[in-house]
Amino acid sequence: MHKLSVIHSFPTWLPLTQTWMYNQVYYLPEEIENHIVCDRTKNLDQFNLPNIHSLENISKLRLYWEKGLRKLNLQQSSPLLIEIAKKKQSEIVHSHFGHLACSDINTAKKANLKQIVTFYGYDVNCLPNSNPIWIKKYQKLFANVERVLCEGPHMGRCIVNLGCPPEKVIVHHLGVKINQIDYQPRTWNREEPLRILMAASFIEKKGFPDGLEALGILQHEIPLEVTIIGDASQSNPKNRKIQSQIEKEKILATIDKYKLSKKVRLLGYQPYSVFFEEAYKHHIFLSPSITASDGDTEGGAPVSIIEMAATGMPIVSTTHCDIPEVIKHGITGLLAPERDVAELVNHLRWYINHSTQWAKMLDAGRKHIETEYDAQTQGQKLAEIYQDVAKSQS
Repeated sequence: MHKLSVIHSFPTWLPLTQTWMYNQVYYLPEEIENHIVCDRTKNLDQFNLPNIHSLENISKLRLYWEKGLRKLNLQQSSPLLIEIAKKKQSEIVHSHFGHLACSDINTAKKANLKQIVTFYGYDVNCLPNSNPIWIKKYQKLFANVERVLCEGPHMGRCIVNLGCPPEKVIVHHLGVKINQIDYQPRTWNREEPLRILMAASFIEKKGFPDGLEALGILQHEIPLEVTIIGDASQSNPKNRKIQSQIEKEKILATIDKYKLSKKVRLLGYQPYSVFFEEAYKHHIFLSPSITASDGDTEGGAPVSIIEMAATGMPIVSTTHCDIPEVIKHGITGLLAPERDVAELVNHLRWYINHSTQWAKMLDAGRKHIETEYDAQTQGQKLAEIYQDVAKSQS
């Protein structure tokens, strides 16, 4: 059987918060031969796959040399990616994140590769808002790539507004391991505290202070136990780390303001397995995403919402970006307008006062995730996109 060789271009394989990226590659069918080309690796105990080609593992000296050349704008392509592409007779490079895809344009041309890009959020809104040069860079990208993938229709419209021809845009949902996620529809009665879970990196778009403010109000009506998984982001660039540390201080200040410290457990970053262990101990997942002051958005929807809905957990989130594509308000969960703390409180109250109605909503939520977000199904769909591009005449 002829296998289609695809290179996945990614800077670091793989941060703990990007399990969704691992699932994309892992669930591609066997007719796709994957090669991951990256600068460095981490967390391989959780995210190891065949054919990972890391510049750092080949030579740290070469990594620093090439990064220096890139920074000085003296190197317009990736010698390692070109080398792997020629050696493995690859036909496609799939660039993950729009801004990184811009760096792959010349590489794709030199290696005679067709290029596909997936946008994920930060690259759609925050970068073009922070520096108009990205709009110009994206114009070049859109002219050169074969397809532009995104998580949902909202993100698709944003990409078209940046100048991408609509016919190049494909909505491709990120998949979760639905066959490995036990469906345990939550139940709750007033004899026990209501246990709320929040989980994400401490960045403004995650809306932690709004969620904590809502819980600060609700604590006077009902006993609460709150668990937060996540911490200040350590991702580059440096200014993102600083912003994340500022957000952490806001989160801690909100906990202090509402005297929630005895009711909130801060677990920091945890492995994927611990996230799920904690999930099954909690009643409600609270994920109040917002548009950040610098324009940063989810772009699509947090994968954690997809996963938690699959476990049978009631969801309270917002109408931000493509979250309504995942959570159908009033049918599979409850959504508030962004930054509307009062409505977050009202939605939490609804769950408290209608615990006998949870089952119908949770069943509908699980069915929706099984239909639209199954990793195996999405892997097959992604393979079909690759095959269509490989056959197409540029």
